[in-house]
Amino acid sequence: MNQITLVSRRSFVLGTGGLAALLALPQAASANEWQAALEGLVGTSSPAEGRVDLAMPEIAENGNVVPFDVTVDSPMTDADYVKAVHVVATGNPTPGVASYMMSPGMGEATVSSRMRLGKTQEVIAVAEMSDGSVYGVTTTVKVTIGGCGG
Repeated sequence: MNQITLVSRRSFVLGTGGLAALLALPQAASANEWQAALEGLVGTSSPAEGRVDLAMPEIAENGNVVPFDVTVDSPMTDADYVKAVHVVATGNPTPGVASYMMSPGMGEATVSSRMRLGKTQEVIAVAEMSDGSVYGVTTTVKVTIGGCGG
């Protein structure tokens, strides 16, 4: 004979709430995800070294607010300027942190902001130049308290 087990409303709510909370936790981007995000921004060309400086703390005591400055060595003239700067965090659930569009009228190619980092990871800054070339730099930031649910 079939036996039916009744579950109390409290047990059901607690069980499904715990499952929902577990499923809602952000997961770090896989290598394929951050590489696809970077490729979607600058194409398949590998960024050359040089011209881009990414200033960030080596150790972030709180991953919720990690400051960064990106500076690109460019004369910012009509003939030679930075078209865009992209920042990607390899271990965040959403790897694309920010993109900044630029023009020669800006005078200098510098951006400053803050990002949220969920764990220790690499941060990549890439600059697209007006001649189609791409330059980039990578730095590792150690996070002691995660900012993306970690």
